[in-house]
Amino acid sequence: MKEKYLKFLAVTFFTSGVWDTVAGCLYIFCIGTGRSIDNPPMDPFYAIFLGSFFLCFAWLQFFSAFNIRRYAFNVGCLIFGRVFYVAQLYAFMIFVPDFPSTFWFTGVIDSVFTILYIFFAFKGGLRMRELFLPKI
Repeated sequence: MKEKYLKFLAVTFFTSGVWDTVAGCLYIFCIGTGRSIDNPPMDPFYAIFLGSFFLCFAWLQFFSAFNIRRYAFNVGCLIFGRVFYVAQLYAFMIFVPDFPSTFWFTGVIDSVFTILYIFFAFKGGLRMRELFLPKI
């Protein structure tokens, strides 16, 4: 039964990699070089730099999904990263005047991924140590 949840975790992790690939392409081609989206304003260098990180995260998620138990630490890293991103995003949307609210949906999607990571990891028998401390 626990292996079923780890398969769900792997599928969720792979799917979030697809989501990060989309974000990376948007930052590189629409926000960075194409300048289709310019609110909030961002220098093209930083948009492309951020997009490259999204693509790196996606790569880790794709290949970690094939052996989710071995790479559970990557799940823990993404839990931290997504929680920080969502908290920062909503703090800006609430407290920074004129910050565009068009990003709210990314916060919802990333929150759902984080909840699914935690739920499937614990139901699949992974412990906190496996998620947040690398195996030696």
